[in-house]
Amino acid sequence: MTSGLYPGPLLVLLCLLHSSEESCPSMCLCTSDIVSCSSSGLSKTPQSLPSFSATLDLSHNHLSWLGPGSFNRMPRLENLWMSHNQLSALGHGVFHNASGLRYLDLSSNKLRVVEQHYFQGLWRLEELLLFNNKITQVEAGTLSGLSSLKKAYFSLNQITHFPFFSIQDHSHPFLTMLDLSSNRMSRLPWEDVKALPGLVQRGLYLHNNSLICDCSMYSVFWHWDLRGYDSLKDFTDEHTCSIYGDLRASIQFLRQTRFFHNCTLEKAVSLPVTVLFSRMLVSEGEKVHLDCQTSLSSTDLEFTWLSPSKGYITQASINDTLINLFPNGTLEIQAAKVNDSGLYVCTAVDIKQALNATREVNVTVLQPPAESFNTGYTTLLGCVVTMVLILMYLYLTPCRCSCCKQPKPPVIPIATYDPSTLSSVFSPSLRDHSKIQTNKHVVFMEPMISEEGREWTPEN
Repeated sequence: MTSGLYPGPLLVLLCLLHSSEESCPSMCLCTSDIVSCSSSGLSKTPQSLPSFSATLDLSHNHLSWLGPGSFNRMPRLENLWMSHNQLSALGHGVFHNASGLRYLDLSSNKLRVVEQHYFQGLWRLEELLLFNNKITQVEAGTLSGLSSLKKAYFSLNQITHFPFFSIQDHSHPFLTMLDLSSNRMSRLPWEDVKALPGLVQRGLYLHNNSLICDCSMYSVFWHWDLRGYDSLKDFTDEHTCSIYGDLRASIQFLRQTRFFHNCTLEKAVSLPVTVLFSRMLVSEGEKVHLDCQTSLSSTDLEFTWLSPSKGYITQASINDTLINLFPNGTLEIQAAKVNDSGLYVCTAVDIKQALNATREVNVTVLQPPAESFNTGYTTLLGCVVTMVLILMYLYLTPCRCSCCKQPKPPVIPIATYDPSTLSSVFSPSLRDHSKIQTNKHVVFMEPMISEEGREWTPEN
């Protein structure tokens, strides 16, 4: 007799525990991969959340704290909405085991300091929403590990300083939107701002701040205005600065430029930048030449191309045998491919005179058209094929109907012995038939057996 515990109850208990972890909380709504616990009166995150969830909505609740490992049981989490809560701080390791997070909304909370450990491990994060908090400080390393970040919103806060120096081409290659509008920044490190990547400068929003009017500030904004950045065009009237720091004496410096007439602007921005634009259609496999003709007439120019598939291209950085950059700025593509389509931007720089100009070429690579028949020949060929099929149907189809069978030659009947023929003479039906046909004579034929076989020959 063996002793031991029967494993049945233990297995059942484990199954029940596993099913409870995967079950949907009673106060939430769950679909295939979305869990919505919005407006549920939660003061802390639910303990049992489905591990397969990709989107979790905890907005409009009363959450005030997120502890370490709050989402470590949700490895597939990609979208997290936690706006309109009471969050004032985030613990260390909050997003441990949630490195797949791409969208994080912490807007409309009570965060005061964005510490550098808040978003550790979120290297896939693309959008970060922190607007409408009470943020006064953003630590220097806050955005350092967010290499996939595309958009960051810090507007409607109380920020006075921002670590612009931490944003560089290699650390944030995809960042195109940095919203710092409606804060309390008065003096910015303009040298760090001018050193930002070009895409970040194009998408940098600084309107509705407490900027102090000075020439360095005006030089940067005037430069952006010449390039037609949307951040200035869309909020022209909201760009204000105060004269000598007096908030009562604020002006719309993009419209009222009289205050800055005595400013000495840099040569690099003293003249408008001329942008020439053209379009080009080429077939796949063709050789393409993109010229960099600009308004600059100097012969001592440096050229840089920005391509949609290869990135920045200079004479020193070319390591591809299919691409050449000539001294006059012409870019040659040996065999164009479909993925080479896009906007090519050439920047010509005159170092001696501190001038630059840009040329943009929109290239569309078309696939070679498939060979097609002439319409007339196609119609004629169709008619011929139809006639051939009709003739084959009429003359080559085997006949299966009885009406079209060839008549067989007449066969001379040969009488055979059949006992029923003898009795039929005396059958009632024949007697009745003979009575009806009174004008006919009945002839009895006595069959004779031939000597050669069993066939019958009639004899009168």
